[in-house]
Amino acid sequence: MTPTQGKKRVVAHSMRDTAPLHETETNRALARWLAQILGLKFAGRYDADLHAGRELYLLPTQTLVGPAQARAFHIQGPDDLWGGYVDHDFIATKAISHELLSPEASAPEGWSPVFCKRVRNVVLDGLTVFALEDARPAAMRLLENGPIRLKPVHACAGRGQEVILSLDEFDALLARPNAASLFNEGVVLEQDLHDVVTHSVGQSFIGDHVISYCGEQYLTQDAQGEEVYGGSNLLVVPGYYEDLLKLNLSDDVRQAIQQAQVFDAAADEAYPGFYASRRNYDIAQGLDSKGQRRSGVLEQSWRMGGASSAEVAALQSFINNPGLQAIRVSSVETYVDQALPADAIEVYRGPAENSDFLLKYVTVNSYDG
Repeated sequence: MTPTQGKKRVVAHSMRDTAPLHETETNRALARWLAQILGLKFAGRYDADLHAGRELYLLPTQTLVGPAQARAFHIQGPDDLWGGYVDHDFIATKAISHELLSPEASAPEGWSPVFCKRVRNVVLDGLTVFALEDARPAAMRLLENGPIRLKPVHACAGRGQEVILSLDEFDALLARPNAASLFNEGVVLEQDLHDVVTHSVGQSFIGDHVISYCGEQYLTQDAQGEEVYGGSNLLVVPGYYEDLLKLNLSDDVRQAIQQAQVFDAAADEAYPGFYASRRNYDIAQGLDSKGQRRSGVLEQSWRMGGASSAEVAALQSFINNPGLQAIRVSSVETYVDQALPADAIEVYRGPAENSDFLLKYVTVNSYDG
């Protein structure tokens, strides 16, 4: 049953009790906007007592994990939410992008070697580590070919990452008091690229509508000077990847789309309990330490993300203009207090988790200028 068929009520839901205000308010704004587009009633934030027994269309801030959580929200499949579901927490993280050090290495319940095999040619060189004792051997293997990037699997927006140039640097990291908890929770060690362009490729299935897109994301500085997600510029079509590939695209973009398709299909195959109505993939293209060009999927997002506001804006454009074949949309996040640009749609203005101010907005432009 699609949202429009059952006249479901759209509800926002922040999955983290400690979620910052900008996350909860963005979630609420997008749920309200989505309800308006679909012609449904917006029922506010999810309330177990208030919404018990009602047909809902959920917009969660995180991927749902485990059958108990799905049952709690009455989620039975991708038609019931804009987001995704996995059987185990690690499946929704960047952990699945790389194989383990060896078949004997520590791994969480539900780990799929099949997935790693399927995506080996569409990801960068890297290893995923789930135990402190596996960390140094994994780093030794990867550092033979140049610097590596350490990425905690639950971190987002580029936060918490470090570039390691040598084994001595890695040993210093292992000596930190939090090293055991860091690696036991899960860490990706991945070859570091320079001159990087990060592509966003994805699809959204909302009601009776399907949109597919490609584009680039970029970084900005927060109030502490850390480089974090700053926005995405997307080219969106109504329909599927084959419709997107009909457009005049560069070879680099086509490669990013094709790599995302392989990663997406592997998830369906290797994790049969998984489903998602929002499927977003980040693909990095750049030069390795030897100057060789590399391209690979970094991670997936089966939940509300930085580009979600741009996807909603595109969906509204296609519904308002049924003959539209493609459109360009941009989501922007800036930590500089400024006036809203002309014709922009404000999504959030207020304090951020690590800064006093954050502005999120969307712009829409025609495909052909």
